[in-house]
Amino acid sequence: MKMLIAGREAGVGRAISVQNPRDGSVIDTVPEATQAELEEALAAAARGARAMAAMTRHDRALVLERASAAIAERSEELAGLLASEVGKTIREARLEVARAASTFALSAAEARRLSGEVVPFDAVPAGRDRLGFWMRMPIGVVAAITPFNFPLNLAAHKVAPAIAAGNAVVLKPATATPLADLRLGSILYEAGLPGEALSVLTGSGPAVGDALVAHAAPRMITFTGSAEVGAAIGARAGLKRLAMELGSNSAVIVTERCDVEDAAERCVRGAYAVAGQVCISVQRVLAHESVIGRFVDAAAAGASRLRVGDQLLEDTDVGPMIDETQARRAAERIADAVAMGGSVVVGGERSGAFVTPAVLTGVPERAAVWRDEAFAPVMVVRPYRALDEAIASVNRSRYGLQAGIFTDDLGEALRAATEIECGGVMVNDVPSYRADHMPYGGVKDSGLGREGPRFAVEEMTEVRLVAFRR
Repeated sequence: MKMLIAGREAGVGRAISVQNPRDGSVIDTVPEATQAELEEALAAAARGARAMAAMTRHDRALVLERASAAIAERSEELAGLLASEVGKTIREARLEVARAASTFALSAAEARRLSGEVVPFDAVPAGRDRLGFWMRMPIGVVAAITPFNFPLNLAAHKVAPAIAAGNAVVLKPATATPLADLRLGSILYEAGLPGEALSVLTGSGPAVGDALVAHAAPRMITFTGSAEVGAAIGARAGLKRLAMELGSNSAVIVTERCDVEDAAERCVRGAYAVAGQVCISVQRVLAHESVIGRFVDAAAAGASRLRVGDQLLEDTDVGPMIDETQARRAAERIADAVAMGGSVVVGGERSGAFVTPAVLTGVPERAAVWRDEAFAPVMVVRPYRALDEAIASVNRSRYGLQAGIFTDDLGEALRAATEIECGGVMVNDVPSYRADHMPYGGVKDSGLGREGPRFAVEEMTEVRLVAFRR
């Protein structure tokens, strides 16, 4: 495939291979953007931003609605690309395509809803002779950088609200997974988006991403990835608006007053989807000491039933990790946890890029698999005695994206909702739950700002005040 610059295919840089994580076979190649191509894309985006700002909300919404319909119509093609380049199962890939179509449709609604408010100037003495309002204006050029695990839907969460708000976008997909995003760019052109309003640049972070972030043309950077890269982007970006979702080691509290088997089933789903490579994967579980045995038994049984293998087969539950390096890193962290006194109840075996779903117990909090983001098919379970203790343990993390609590006690649920330091608390569900229109984002090292079309549109616009003196 070629890159997309201002509505046309381009790419003269060195070829980068896109590989199937299952066996390393080459699916396709893409070019690495040169500095000249980056400059061309950003110059076009500056012109595209003016064209987008002049478009009516109705016309922006129509583009997004057409794109949503086209994504749904091309579901199998896009799902095949996602499964092949990411390693997620074909069923997971189809779900991501459906969510991307929905994200575009939701963003179309926000394009029509975008508005401001009257300002009651006469509420203060100095405003007696004033009448005015504020409105939301496009920020201009948005630079969007997406990760490998949900390349299509996370691109949708950045590109679609930017279009709804009247901005131009330069999108840089993850180096390993650019193919579905290139298809998305073509779909948007076909849907009527002005060519200069979107470019999709392929290449590595150091070669392309760093230059994009540091360039003066983008007025906003929206990024999903690791906290370490996010901090580097913040240092490099200068005076730009930042929206960053930077990962987590999401925790679940399983109380003595809940359906333990249901909690275990939900945690298994939340821990091993996309081979655990989800920012809101279930990683840390704090189970009350009276139910931890039942929970571990049920979770281990559920994990052992999952079918690991070729992601393109319909009956596969867990595919490979993105590459063998990450699988090896996951296995090493499991081994380190065992060396610190932990036990592997089930799973944790590596073969190439595959790691079988693992349940660990007895792991100390200082272990990397508890303390850091595992981003692997690993669930670590520890006991607790009192809810205070569990909440304190959840909060002893530099991350704060989402958390979950299973309880039939409304008081416990409300305590968790108010005392856990994170962007979202799921009651009787896992932190892996995300509806695409909800506010999504974190606190602490989990990031800045919120996604979800309504909230992203607010991030991607600026408030402009208009005041008339009578």
